[in-house]
Amino acid sequence: MVGVSRKEFRDLAAPEAAHEAIAGLDLTPETERVPLRESRGRVLAERIDAEMDVPGFDRASMDGYAVHARDTFGADEASPTELELIGEVHAGVEPGVVVGEGEAAEISTGAVMPDGADAVVIVERTEERDGTLVVRDAVAPGDSVMLAGADVAAGARALGPGTYLTPREIGLLSALGVDEVPVRGKPTVGIISTGDELVRPGDPLNSDAGQIYDVNSYTIATGVEEAGGEVRMYPHAGDDYEEMERILVQAAEECDLVLSSGSTSASAVDVIYRVIEERGELLLHGVAVKPGKPMLVGTLGGERDAKSENKGDTAATDSPSAYVGLPGYPVSALTIFQTFVAPAIRRAAGLPNPQTATVSGSMAVRERYAEGRLRLMPVGLLENESGETLVYPVDKGSGATTSLVEADGVVEVHPDTEYLADGESVEVRLFSPDVRAPTLLGVGEDDPALSRLLDRLDSPRYLPVGSREGLRRLRDGVPDVAVVAGPTERTVESVDIGGWTREWGLIVPAGNPDDVSGLSDLVARDLRFVNRDTNAGLRASLDAALDELAAERGTSKHELTARIDGFELTTKATESPARAVLRGKADAGLGLHATANELDMGFIRVGDESVRVHANPDRTEKPSVEAITALLSDADDVFDELPGYNR
Repeated sequence: MVGVSRKEFRDLAAPEAAHEAIAGLDLTPETERVPLRESRGRVLAERIDAEMDVPGFDRASMDGYAVHARDTFGADEASPTELELIGEVHAGVEPGVVVGEGEAAEISTGAVMPDGADAVVIVERTEERDGTLVVRDAVAPGDSVMLAGADVAAGARALGPGTYLTPREIGLLSALGVDEVPVRGKPTVGIISTGDELVRPGDPLNSDAGQIYDVNSYTIATGVEEAGGEVRMYPHAGDDYEEMERILVQAAEECDLVLSSGSTSASAVDVIYRVIEERGELLLHGVAVKPGKPMLVGTLGGERDAKSENKGDTAATDSPSAYVGLPGYPVSALTIFQTFVAPAIRRAAGLPNPQTATVSGSMAVRERYAEGRLRLMPVGLLENESGETLVYPVDKGSGATTSLVEADGVVEVHPDTEYLADGESVEVRLFSPDVRAPTLLGVGEDDPALSRLLDRLDSPRYLPVGSREGLRRLRDGVPDVAVVAGPTERTVESVDIGGWTREWGLIVPAGNPDDVSGLSDLVARDLRFVNRDTNAGLRASLDAALDELAAERGTSKHELTARIDGFELTTKATESPARAVLRGKADAGLGLHATANELDMGFIRVGDESVRVHANPDRTEKPSVEAITALLSDADDVFDELPGYNR
């Protein structure tokens, strides 16, 4: 790798400057022509004038009889007029009759008006008698007739440039006989994720080598398509300068905009800004915004790349491509993309900003902030019992992938803001116009039975933060329910709506090769153990069992845990200790009988623990809370199919 010096964020640009820099980039694609059938959601690039009348003929707008209007003048119930019936005219058939004075022809809706007729008497105001039509209502010329060009006249402006094509516009174009439509091209956006550790979903993953699946490429690609762009995915660029340069330049040659994520922070290994400086122009590096400070804006390739003859390349003579470097953490990358880049893509595609992309709500909790730069605070949505929208901060760190589905949008917090008050009105810019608040927000213990129960609810959201944290959040009044397992010292005002018990203990490899018999073996023998974090109910049950064991031995729990190799090695999810054992990283792990059964592993029972579902006392009549309450009473099959579970 080429040696580089550290790039410092000395003068962070204001968010407005970042918007201006990106708005100044040329992303406009060429106009293209697409078949009418494929034009939904596209934007007209040119005006379309009608080349024909719609309809192209005078036609009947009601079922009835085509007549000379003057032949009906004076007709009414008391003094009807009689006309001679001379034939029929059907829709889609050229008329075979000419209506003369004192004559009438039966006609269907949509049929061509026969020569000589200038009005239609509706069938309800007539009666046939032996080849004679009795008319009981006078009509005027043009009654129940749509004249040629009444809908669209030949030469008229049908649709203008910038029109977003929906089914109704496509219907109009169909009526005009248009089969190919000139539309704004979709800006082509090349997406590159950087980092040697990234692996595409579907490819083998080596966790021991620190590999992780690429999240940003797929997240941002979907955002690009939603904004009206066309995506091209490029291979991952590692931390090698030459390889990164090759991929970035190739993307610039083929795309209107190049987006990369990662390798934009102030680090010696971050070389993208050097590529942009060498092969394009770096317009901006660093923005006073949280999250996403390390953002790059510039151009790549084109005429500025003519200086690359020293590299042996053919100098480019076309216009440079736009370039934006996004942060590496998924939520930060998506937030910066939606805030700064998506609007530019929509403008290039000719699409308006979605009117439904924002929602107003009230802060569910007080949130402090005093960092002196614009904060794009990821938030989640939920509804209270009255159907009002509540907004709560999603705070798991910008690197947490699960925050992508927990966060519904962002609230812009001004740099001078010290805090947002509980109940304060805020506007949420949604990550997608399709975002909807979950019907139920639950927090607390991770549990297999609970997962099955949630599957039977309509669009719930559950955050497995652990029992202790779940109770804390319930105390703050945000979630609808909290699921709490094991012994707890904290009491929170709530309504217990049901629960179950589950069998817990030690999970070991299949066949129990170390012949583990219980907690005593962890203390007395050289066994590697994987624990759960202190928020977990399982951890509380383990701590209580160790207290009892210490009392039996006349010692302290601290003395016992000091002898357990790995006691402080904690994990956040129910299956995590078991999976560490499966990978050979430990000899035993804390877990559930049901988990051992699911993974075909050995299990040593230690005890049973209670799992209770606590409802927010202000939400007990919320439909989703009533639904989960009913499930807790009726879903016996859920607990019957899980080993170690009882009601």
